Amino acid sequence: MGKKIASAVCAAVLVALDQLLKHWATAALLPVGARPLWPGVIELRYVLNDGMAFSMLSGRRALLLFATGAILLAVGGWLMLGHPTALERAAWTLVLGGGIGNFIDRALNGQVVDYLNFQFIRFSVFNFADICVCTGVGLLVLSILLDLRRAPPAEGGPDAPA
Repeated sequence: MGKKIASAVCAAVLVALDQLLKHWATAALLPVGARPLWPGVIELRYVLNDGMAFSMLSGRRALLLFATGAILLAVGGWLMLGHPTALERAAWTLVLGGGIGNFIDRALNGQVVDYLNFQFIRFSVFNFADICVCTGVGLLVLSILLDLRRAPPAEGGPDAPA
């Protein structure tokens, strides 16, 4: 039970941090639009996004809320009822915290506040919740790769002895 509570607390902390950062971005950046953080590398830029990653499904709020809500319920259920490894638990906790953070924005305001803009490459403006989700997905991929590496080769497969 301790790991489940830890996951819930960590997800809640990530949501709170995300919401605080978005509140700060709205208060500090909305009046000025953008501020350099590291000139030529990254700037803080206030942007509202009514879609998901890369503004996909822009203008489809109901669909995004329904799909995101269903996914978040499944992730939360897996964390509470499943038996994830430590790496999987960390990954899914990041996905849950970041997903809830953006879900709150979309549900309450119809848009997500983004504020991090890389200047040295052409990339979408993003936020802390996006970083949590992407890091969580990256850890899930790592977990899968590690599981594949630990799995014994299939009998008669290319790695089986002749």
